Amino acid sequence: MTDPKPVPLTDRDALQQALATTGYIADGQLVTAIGLMEQLQRPLLIEGEAGVGKTEVAKALAGALDAELIRLQCYEGLDASAAVYEWDYQRQLLAIKIWESEGRSAEEKERHVFDESFLLKRPLLKAISQARAPVLLIDEIDRADEEFEAYLLEVLSDFQISIPELGTIGAKATPYVVLTSNGTRELSDALRRRCLYHHVDFPEPEKELRILQARLPGIEAALARQVVQFVQALRKEDLQKVPGVAETLDWAAALMGLAVVDLRYRPEQLHETLLCLLKTREDQAAVTREVVERLAGKTG
Repeated sequence: MTDPKPVPLTDRDALQQALATTGYIADGQLVTAIGLMEQLQRPLLIEGEAGVGKTEVAKALAGALDAELIRLQCYEGLDASAAVYEWDYQRQLLAIKIWESEGRSAEEKERHVFDESFLLKRPLLKAISQARAPVLLIDEIDRADEEFEAYLLEVLSDFQISIPELGTIGAKATPYVVLTSNGTRELSDALRRRCLYHHVDFPEPEKELRILQARLPGIEAALARQVVQFVQALRKEDLQKVPGVAETLDWAAALMGLAVVDLRYRPEQLHETLLCLLKTREDQAAVTREVVERLAGKTG
């Protein structure tokens, strides 16, 4: 795989090709949405089921732009100290002790203890501090609290952060912001209005085949088709957690490593490899060897 080169987001065909070079197969609507991020200076909110490739959009965009990827993983209880900044208190205390031994005045110590060199930049502050625009991935924003969502909206509106001891820090270059959501809670109307929007579904068979061949170029064409057919059929079973594209890629890689050339043979081995696709005890129990044989029999 050759190293991706930076492309202008307004060049639709070049952007789609650059994303494909990173292994991400984007449809026309997504390519348009990414292009409008730069034109309208808007974040892109991507929703969809877990495993459909939402996070991969940001990774692929960073690769296409040859830009740094900065990731903020959201979770319940996320606050400014983890998302924006905090002071390195241990280094500050050490510096104060050194300054005391040097006989510095209290005014000098107070002036220098909040120097930017003691600042620990977390993802949001790091993103707006870059001289060259990075890709900022705010992953699973629906897992964060509503209070943090409101704070994030303020940051995304002005791309600046206020630090009481230093003042307001504005973005040196506006980052490309991608937010993802699995829909575990409803996001605010204010956040949705601020963002462009794209919904990602599980891929159709033809698209999943292209993804598989792009990410695993060494896979035999016949096996790739069988893998996609099997996974597409498996998703229609009554499962607690439907396997996503990442699971498809893992399973295909496992089959290649085991020198499997046809899914219709050695069903016992095929059944044992489903740990790559099925991630709950209940799903593994439900998909018996007989189910595997039935699904594999539809491939070919």
